[in-house]
Amino acid sequence: MSLFGTASSFGTGGTGVFGSTTTDSHNPMKDVEVTSPPDDSISCLAFSPPTMPGNFLIAGSWANDVSWLLSQSIEIYADRNQGWILCDGSKVFTASCDKTAKMWDLNSNQAMQIAQHDGPIKSIHWIKAPNYSCIMTGSWDKTLKFWDTRSPNPMMSLQMPERCYCADVVYPMAVVATAERGLIVYQLENQPSEFRRIDSPLKHQHRCVAIFKDKQNKPTGFALGSIEGRVAIHYINPPNPAKDNFTFKCHRSNGTNTTTPQDIYAVNAISFHPVHGTLATVGSDGRFSFWDKDARTKLKTSEQLDQPITACCFNHNGNIFAYASSYDWSKGHEYYNPQKKNYIFLRNAAEELKPRNKKW
Repeated sequence: MSLFGTASSFGTGGTGVFGSTTTDSHNPMKDVEVTSPPDDSISCLAFSPPTMPGNFLIAGSWANDVSWLLSQSIEIYADRNQGWILCDGSKVFTASCDKTAKMWDLNSNQAMQIAQHDGPIKSIHWIKAPNYSCIMTGSWDKTLKFWDTRSPNPMMSLQMPERCYCADVVYPMAVVATAERGLIVYQLENQPSEFRRIDSPLKHQHRCVAIFKDKQNKPTGFALGSIEGRVAIHYINPPNPAKDNFTFKCHRSNGTNTTTPQDIYAVNAISFHPVHGTLATVGSDGRFSFWDKDARTKLKTSEQLDQPITACCFNHNGNIFAYASSYDWSKGHEYYNPQKKNYIFLRNAAEELKPRNKKW
């Protein structure tokens, strides 16, 4: 008996983590299917940090579930409360539309509230600086707050011009994308402060953002995805901004704008490979794609799943790519089918994300 319930087999068929599986339209890539996924749309995925032995995956969903998944078996714990997640080894931090953030201690199996906003919380991140550690939350109340989990009051609160839509943190840098196509970069050294506001390189609503590092393993820029099937690669201090910063189209049908109507889909999530620095995007078109931003090359595009891909992430060494298939509400409530099952898949990413030299 595990800490959180009865364990069950990790995938459907096969003998190992990446064993063979049957395939149909819900799993055209024949990836490992995680058993007992959440009962509603999956909003986020996160792997355990490298300080933990093994690979643990946690998922948050609109069913108010937080599910804790183990590498060779699955252990489900549902607290029926939250959606957005961040895993920090022995603790899981969750944030939700009820305007609160909570800390779930995996050792004691207890959850406690650690943050409060005046609007739904859209992002939550752990910051570990040399002189402080805290939780950063971004909300629709137009504030970015920093919390010591031992205190009910924030360490700091920064006003934003608009609602937080998405954010990412790689110390000493944070990026927040807001409503009305706002972009704000924060520096986190000594204490958090606004570093720069950036004119958005995209013309439509921001959907996701992910920071990337340079060859010295320091954060140097970010990838920004929009609802219009496009990603922007943006460096903070590029030698040649006009050349180094660029955008590319993705998650679109094969039609052209002149002869055949082209379907354009939202980019739901972006994740960078922790070793190679290449990236994955997933979209409302039900596909994932792998890219090399330095060579400006597409590495791979998946077959189309029968519903959108809503979240993705890599484990700490980049060998496992996890992605979630569920409805993202991009077509409204009339297309929601409560009978449709949600899925989480695992793919061996050791080779497919290696950089290439070919240009787009």
